[in-house]
Amino acid sequence: MTQPPPVVPRYGEATLAELLPSVLAAHGVPGEQNALRLGGTDRGCVLLIDGLGRAQLRAHASAAPFLSSMREAAALMSAAPSTTATSLVSFGTGVPPSTHGVLGFKVRIPGEMRLLNHLHWSKRVDPVGWQRQPTVFGRATAAGLPAFFVGPASFKDSGLTVAATRGASFVAAETAEERIDAAGAALTRVDRGFAYVYWGDVDLTGHVHGVDSEEWRTALRDVDTLTQRLTERLPAGTALWVTADHGMVDVTDGDKIDVESTPGMADGVLLLGGEPRFRHIYARSGAAPDVLQAWREVLAGRAWVVSRDEAVAAGWFGPSIEAGLLPRIGDVLAVPYDRSAMVAPRAEPQGAALVGYHGSLTRAELEVPLLETRVG
Repeated sequence: MTQPPPVVPRYGEATLAELLPSVLAAHGVPGEQNALRLGGTDRGCVLLIDGLGRAQLRAHASAAPFLSSMREAAALMSAAPSTTATSLVSFGTGVPPSTHGVLGFKVRIPGEMRLLNHLHWSKRVDPVGWQRQPTVFGRATAAGLPAFFVGPASFKDSGLTVAATRGASFVAAETAEERIDAAGAALTRVDRGFAYVYWGDVDLTGHVHGVDSEEWRTALRDVDTLTQRLTERLPAGTALWVTADHGMVDVTDGDKIDVESTPGMADGVLLLGGEPRFRHIYARSGAAPDVLQAWREVLAGRAWVVSRDEAVAAGWFGPSIEAGLLPRIGDVLAVPYDRSAMVAPRAEPQGAALVGYHGSLTRAELEVPLLETRVG
């Protein structure tokens, strides 16, 4: 397969990082940039559907008639890598990964022989110390604009929640109906404000069954109904925006590359981070050039395999990066452009058994919708 150029997110123009600053600007908060040119409102609601990429929604539009009827306000991109933790922190802070430092699913803790899993945060790592940027939710609250985060109770005070949404008023709600009611009630109590509602079932179903499965289409139908019900519960005049954190692609078992048993791929590797479609490879001292060469040979015609310096220079994570964040990035990065995944069945048995994956720099994984409607 001829190697295409990677799709680098348009940081500062039309990524998830521009959404919440634009929402604040639409609410009249001084100093916020409305890069997405959202219409003014006193109340707003952002529904983020984990895993609902723009391409997947278009391919299965018949399963989502309400979502498909909404106006597309913009075609956004997530972040590099196209994965939940990185995207949600870009969404919550309004800055690219190179600034907030959440640079993948699992990255090395500098100076240590272990990885930080950003979805299952270690209690030994302070999320405020790790992710030092202020959040857009905090800016809203400081400006007198109430900001609510509606999600499952297990999210409250988690490392990722603190990193991405500190400053928001957390509202615990489990089921679809409970989240709909909670968002509606929160916005009904205020004259001005916005709510962020998270929904994760589409992503989970895609990982387990694939995005071309009847189970995934059922999950899409369910969230389509949820969205319509949300418009019925929000106060009249509320602006509703619907977006996602990434897309997804299906990978067959025959296209899974076992990095633990494939000759040469484990040589010189100290830690294997990232995820199957965006690997951070941390090399033993002095071994980085050999690791880079070995992975390029194995993955020729299938993946972009670059050094840390090459990825940074190409702007994968943003236009510039602090020197202190560089050790979080692998010495080598391997990112498939075909429909393959680099799995580690012994170290990551659950990840190796999935059907749907994301993380890479393809449009199917990076592009997410921004849909808009006005209630009532």
